Amino acid sequence: MTSEVLVEAGDGILTITINRPEARNAMTLAAATAIAAALDDLDARDDLRIGILTGAGGTFCAGMDLKGFLRGERPSIPGRGFGGLTRKPPRKPLIAAVEGYALAGGFELVLACDLVVASESAQFGVPEVKRGLAATAGGLVRLPRQLPYRIALELALTGDMFPARRAYEYGLINRLVPAGQALDEARRLAATVAGNGPLSVAASKRVIVESQDWSAEEVWDRQAALTEHVFTSQDAREGSAAFAEKRKPVWQGR
Repeated sequence: MTSEVLVEAGDGILTITINRPEARNAMTLAAATAIAAALDDLDARDDLRIGILTGAGGTFCAGMDLKGFLRGERPSIPGRGFGGLTRKPPRKPLIAAVEGYALAGGFELVLACDLVVASESAQFGVPEVKRGLAATAGGLVRLPRQLPYRIALELALTGDMFPARRAYEYGLINRLVPAGQALDEARRLAATVAGNGPLSVAASKRVIVESQDWSAEEVWDRQAALTEHVFTSQDAREGSAAFAEKRKPVWQGR
């Protein structure tokens, strides 16, 4: 039986591919479990700096497998959320490489990622209202944080699809590329991030993610608590030395 999720590691990048192209990569419990395990591996391994989540066969993910839902199966992991990701993204950065459809839970997977590379033919949407459901895997709470308020409401209330070009214009997508090139471009972006100091990258992501609800009075102290170790690390000295010596730094992650 073909694995529902393919995982490949190399050059500091972990690539996770949802591999159900015959079902537009609709999410099953088995696939969600495999993605959660891969993300645990990403955070645990020192040789991995960043992850990419994508789908096989020209589609990202069309959402929950409705046949499984009718059997009583929900493709969510307790404490981890839909696809093993939406409630607990990894500590390290994760890029969504999107071709084709990213709908319902598939779009919510994208919203849970840190960076997004999409092809010009990609389509996004939360069509749950058209099926008598609700986008509770992060869509309703992340959409208004990542898109203008009324655009987020329009998507949630109409259930209509949102073309990649429009998503790019609203800043939801980092890089827009011709069809078939999303994964290659995501790998180039991942390589740039992976070449930076791992402590710096992890701390920078954490501050940006967690500071959304910090008050003005606490922002500087809370930022310091998450970043002071970066300035006293061996990597900080190595980065400065490498700059002075005009060479690439050799990061140790400590």
